[in-house]
Amino acid sequence: MSAKTLRWQIGLYVLLAVLALIYIYPFLVQVATSFKTDASAAADPISLVPQPFTWAAYERLFLRSDFPVWFANSTVVTVFVTLGRVFFNSLAGYALARLQFRGRGIVFAALVAVMAVPAVVLLIPKFLVINQLGIYDSYAGMILPLLVDAAGVFIMKNFFESIPPSVEEQARIDGASTFRIFWSVVLPMARPALITIVILSFQGSWNELSHFVISTQSPELTTLTKGVASLASGQLSQGSQFPLKLAAAAIMTIPVAVVFFVFQRRIMNASEGAVKE
Repeated sequence: MSAKTLRWQIGLYVLLAVLALIYIYPFLVQVATSFKTDASAAADPISLVPQPFTWAAYERLFLRSDFPVWFANSTVVTVFVTLGRVFFNSLAGYALARLQFRGRGIVFAALVAVMAVPAVVLLIPKFLVINQLGIYDSYAGMILPLLVDAAGVFIMKNFFESIPPSVEEQARIDGASTFRIFWSVVLPMARPALITIVILSFQGSWNELSHFVISTQSPELTTLTKGVASLASGQLSQGSQFPLKLAAAAIMTIPVAVVFFVFQRRIMNASEGAVKE
């Protein structure tokens, strides 16, 4: 390796390290501030060393606030939405990729059109439908409208189309039904796409805010996003309360980070389950 090449590599690594530090520094400040007192957070907001170190913000969140209720509601909604999206997105994607039925092209065009519509445009129609169905301010109103998403169906359709149809022929000759072929033959081969849907669905439903704003109003059904937004706006506390707000935000990031790190190796293995004709 020449000296010039070595200098280029060292310069590149230094640049990458600086960029990584720029991106991670706000998160480090958030975690450090959550262990500060209100006075020290206001006096030195970007310090990474809490002086003094205190658990007061976390004690107040879990012992003297509705934070556990918010966390439980978000957990229930996220688990059901993630499972529902994995199942229904896979079914719809397989139908569009393999089944021949009249109007399939129109359905796919409508799917792409839905993906192009900003979510905020659909808030009022979504509220009207939820209210008309009588599921407003309930878990059903929070979960049912999120069980399927157009992007997930699009991802699954494209992945199923990449699987050679020949892998299904033997099962079809043996008399397997369409659903049995989908469930026992094709779906296990779609593991990379399924893991992608799991991560995107978990992250999307965990961080969802606008839908929960228009589908619920009871404090008992408040999710983490609504609760933390209330904390950030100052509705639930007096003063800056930086440690309290950033402690809540830090806890919110933990489940998403855990899911991503658990599945990242599998999502990167895009060749898993591939079959060559």
